[in-house]
Amino acid sequence: MKKTILIGTVSLLASVGLAYAGAAEGKEVYTAKCQSCHGANGEGKAAIAKMFNVTLPPLASKEVQAKSDAELKKVILAGKGKMKPIAGVSEKQADDVVAFVRTLK
Repeated sequence: MKKTILIGTVSLLASVGLAYAGAAEGKEVYTAKCQSCHGANGEGKAAIAKMFNVTLPPLASKEVQAKSDAELKKVILAGKGKMKPIAGVSEKQADDVVAFVRTLK
């Protein structure tokens, strides 16, 4: 019983650590590639939203945070609506950006 609890605890701690493993790297990519439209803290820039006639929900919003990691990664790599795919971002970098976005909760 104690061994099972220990293994479960270690597994949980490892998975939590991995969930944010690329957040620091993701912030660097976000700053370089995403901040110009989404703002420094993911708040969205009103002028950009108005120019493209779109709504930019804050990245910390329930709407955005409810999306799966795969959904967010797909938006980064393939684009969605008027948002074009982000040029020059690798799969790993997209994962890192998603990890960073998760820290904005």
